[in-house]
Amino acid sequence: MAYSYVCNVCGKKYNTDSLTFQCSCGGMLDLDDFDISFNNITKDEFSLFRYIDALPFDKDSNIWKDITMGEGLTPIVPFNNDNPNLLVKIDYMMPTLSFKDRGAVVLISKAKELGIKKIVQDSSGNAGTSIAAYASRAGIECNIYVPKNTSPKKIEQISSHGAKVYIIEGSREDAAKACLEAAKNGDSFYASHVYNPFFYQGTKTYVYEIYEQLNGNMPEALVIPVGNGTLVLGVYYGLKDLLNSGLISKMPEIIAVQSENCAPIYEAFTSGKSYVKEGTNEGTLAEGIAIAYPKRGNQILDAIRITNGQVIVAPEYYIMNMTKKLARLGFYVEPTTAATFAGYLNHLEKNPIEGKVVIPLCGSGLKH
Repeated sequence: MAYSYVCNVCGKKYNTDSLTFQCSCGGMLDLDDFDISFNNITKDEFSLFRYIDALPFDKDSNIWKDITMGEGLTPIVPFNNDNPNLLVKIDYMMPTLSFKDRGAVVLISKAKELGIKKIVQDSSGNAGTSIAAYASRAGIECNIYVPKNTSPKKIEQISSHGAKVYIIEGSREDAAKACLEAAKNGDSFYASHVYNPFFYQGTKTYVYEIYEQLNGNMPEALVIPVGNGTLVLGVYYGLKDLLNSGLISKMPEIIAVQSENCAPIYEAFTSGKSYVKEGTNEGTLAEGIAIAYPKRGNQILDAIRITNGQVIVAPEYYIMNMTKKLARLGFYVEPTTAATFAGYLNHLEKNPIEGKVVIPLCGSGLKH
């Protein structure tokens, strides 16, 4: 089956075998919705590729088999005995220790299928690590741009996979701009977890797994950290697939969490805007969501509102304490995941939620 990029603003279509990463009108590119049937999943495939029929590959495509490292199918367990309705999905149980492996394996497998030889990407760390690892398996040359304040452990992990790392002075946005210029002026495929829609086709499997693991009994809410929206939008696309396929009658509420020190989506949401203005990053431990200007901000707002969701903030002072509390429960996570819990539990004190809630553990504390 042939797939096309589709501009989410003007509807213009582009071939996926080109180096195009943004519409001529300035809009971001997406793929069409998919149908999914859990009667047709490949049950003897113990990775997210068990959902191959709902992923942007031809049914007889086997390229992914040489690239996958068994990512996906991460456990869902209760948070603790005092909170039986609060479930955590341990998405750092991945080959490179973060949920970004979901998107990276699909994107790189597709790049390999398209015959791509060289890629560039920008990251605050985790996505760069994932892209570097899978690019190495695929035999694709890889350059990763990171801001100077990126965790040294993450930089070391990226370079260990054979990628060339460009450390950019300034903010996460400065690294993104440098990489974007390299993509525009070179011959590389822009393997961006923000721009490239194939990445979101991987992160949507997070929702497929929740549906399968909970036997179709979807939670009342999905609490998700949000910076560039990699997981929020992946979740939304996955929910749309389930809804369009008649497997659910309504979408769970998406509760997106930002750090109070970098919260442009929260500011736009609470002020009723349909777009996100560039904000400021005042410094936060939650580096994974420290995005002052999310390029898909309008789509993130739409996804949250369509699910009757909310955007909340994590108090900065609470993040490190929450990291320690989670470790006492056995979950050794990086601060971005701790910020998700800090925001949610702080919100829960005045806004109780009836029914099950699922929160992802997005990245291992070993990476920080």
